[in-house]
Amino acid sequence: MFTGIITAQGTVLEADNGRFAIACPWEATGIVHGASIACDGCCLTVTGVDSFGGGSIFRVDVSNETLSKTTLGGWAKGRKINLERSLRFGDEMGGHLVSGHVDGVARIESITPEGFSKIFAIRAPDALAKFIAPKGSVALDGVSLTINDVDGSLFTINLIPTTLEVTIFGGKQPGDSINMEVDLIARYVARLLGQQAENS
Repeated sequence: MFTGIITAQGTVLEADNGRFAIACPWEATGIVHGASIACDGCCLTVTGVDSFGGGSIFRVDVSNETLSKTTLGGWAKGRKINLERSLRFGDEMGGHLVSGHVDGVARIESITPEGFSKIFAIRAPDALAKFIAPKGSVALDGVSLTINDVDGSLFTINLIPTTLEVTIFGGKQPGDSINMEVDLIARYVARLLGQQAENS
């Protein structure tokens, strides 16, 4: 499990048919084989790690299913990605519960400056629109964010300068695809309501 609070940015050094090498600022001694790391919101398992400069390089293998259902299929050398280590008991719960299981790929429709912040208009896949609610939570490229307004499958989020700096959202442009994970509570409520409707 994760919280959607990004703690580092990584750089893809190798991308070869679902096998990736990612450079990050974390020390190699703190990353164990088999550890879970959320990479742009997708929970991946570390298959190897080496020291690299003042940080490390960790490796992950990604299935064809994940490549086809997330943005990972388009990753190339040099891409910047959001990173978060898995949640440990006692850690501060600063965002919301994020599983690292991406539900679909959304698209940035527009980015509009508003004071010191930026308003991102995001188009969700139609199948995920029912899980989006004003003031609800969503994870985009692994970042825990609060939804502002909703109009069908289109919704807006407000990103402050700190979020734009700490995450890769500072370099995003309209038209970019992003991984989307809906709120866990919304998903299970919809499931329960669906079962009730079937049984009535």
